[in-house]
Amino acid sequence: MTETLEDLTARHAHMIEAAIAAVSSRKSWSPFRDSPSAKFHAPGAPEAGKAAFHAQLGRPFNLEQPAIVGRCGAEISPFTRQPLGIDYPVSDPSALIDAAQAAMASWRHVDPEARIALCIEMANRLYARNFEMAHSVMHVAGQSYTQAFSGSGPNALDRGIEALAYAAKAMRDVLPAVRWERTFGKEDVSLDKCFRLVPRGIGLVICCASFPTWNAYPAMFASLATGNPVIVKPHPIAILPMAIVVQTCRNVLADYGCDPNLVTLAVDTLEAPIAQRFIDDPAVQIIDFTGSPRYGGYLERTVTGKLLYTETAGINSVVLEGCDDLAATATAIARATCLFSAQMCTSPQNIYVPADGIETADGHRSFDEVAAALVAAVDVIADNPSVAAGIMGAVQAEPSCQIVRNLAERAAQNPDARILRAPTSYPHPDYPQARTMTPLIVALPAGNAALYAEEHFGPVMFIIAATDRDAAVEEATRLAREHGAISSYLYSNDDAFIDNAITAYEGSGMNLSINLHGAMWANFAAAYSDYHVTGLNPAGNACLADLAFVASRFRIVQNRRPTSRKADAHAA
Repeated sequence: MTETLEDLTARHAHMIEAAIAAVSSRKSWSPFRDSPSAKFHAPGAPEAGKAAFHAQLGRPFNLEQPAIVGRCGAEISPFTRQPLGIDYPVSDPSALIDAAQAAMASWRHVDPEARIALCIEMANRLYARNFEMAHSVMHVAGQSYTQAFSGSGPNALDRGIEALAYAAKAMRDVLPAVRWERTFGKEDVSLDKCFRLVPRGIGLVICCASFPTWNAYPAMFASLATGNPVIVKPHPIAILPMAIVVQTCRNVLADYGCDPNLVTLAVDTLEAPIAQRFIDDPAVQIIDFTGSPRYGGYLERTVTGKLLYTETAGINSVVLEGCDDLAATATAIARATCLFSAQMCTSPQNIYVPADGIETADGHRSFDEVAAALVAAVDVIADNPSVAAGIMGAVQAEPSCQIVRNLAERAAQNPDARILRAPTSYPHPDYPQARTMTPLIVALPAGNAALYAEEHFGPVMFIIAATDRDAAVEEATRLAREHGAISSYLYSNDDAFIDNAITAYEGSGMNLSINLHGAMWANFAAAYSDYHVTGLNPAGNACLADLAFVASRFRIVQNRRPTSRKADAHAA
């Protein structure tokens, strides 16, 4: 590699400045294209990415790491129902920790701006592999090809660069050195003070199965930029995307003369999980976790003396109090629920509608009419295989399907519940064997918390008849305080009601989208502009991204000494 770190820093300076400008203005910006349309990419790029993915199937993944003691891998595509046949190196955990500590010794002294530039280079190279990444995410998670390309590619990379922007802001705020002067009595005191940015320690990034890259990029880049090595622990059923990430990052580090062991991969199996081995090690000082509320809650209760950032899940809700166009509103809600078969942290599950109905521009609509409109909007997606394939994709794991089936049985036994749409598979036009499931839709009165007062990880929609609109907001926000929520939605034409609702949602630490329709998905979260997760309810203790997400990943250590006469003479 002929380009120096100084040259790389200068080459990427414009991107980090643009990212800082974006988080400061909260305006729309991205250095990447999130459409897979061939017109936006180099000729042959889509075909090359697909070929790279298929060339990897049935072969060992090439990743050189310290102390490889074996290999493992048991991923199965939700689309083909066939094993990917890829295995990955298993490294001894102690050796990975030792290698990371050794790499940190020199990494902490690399100029912070150069560390940021290296992370940007990693992001750019990952973007160059995004067609390969899209097929990889698709066949381990079940996302549709388009969503895998955008949501797990550029949209996730944007979150990573957003974290870099905050890291730059936090580190630039610390002056490296200063001359300090003050008079004490008759004595003039002059001190030279130096301030050093010291990394906290090894970062462990525990990735979720359904969206492996989404939280991984900001966690990895936030730690690396602030001087910490990272060990990436993918979910056992979704290893390939993160193996590609680690491979790419290690190549960038090696190309610029840095220790590649700053980024390593720790794979395990469902039968023999390994995350706790790293969590318990004193050298691991930063833990970024995305996954189940059960394990995330356990970590929040037990991890002490370390930095812990979590995003788990919650009961996302919609309060439909009124609207102009019921069909358009139902379409927006149905699209948000159907996207990736509701296997997203922003998927709405509980739809609250006043029992006596709502007001629309076309007049009053009863509860049953609103429910029928929601079912019809889901039918438009679910009953058209080509549309369903592009929006719903596949269900990643059979347990999610079983959750929905069990829920349907419970609803059928509840005299208050009405099943308006049974969960069924749809025929995927490209993958006949795909594991698919259309939403279960249940109408029921409020007070049936046993059915809907928890997150069901799968395609489920409860249409809940609330006593009135205030009761709907009260229950939605209460459940968020108790169980967590990441995204909430409100539809109303009453400004006073909206203002009161905003206060209630803020009190529960819930992000709220109001009256969203049209081409933009209601549950789309824009990097550099939208704060993802608040950290104020059980759905997670951190936000992607803000200064708090990065600023504690380094600490400031100072030294000070009297200004020497030699220094005074030189200054004169």
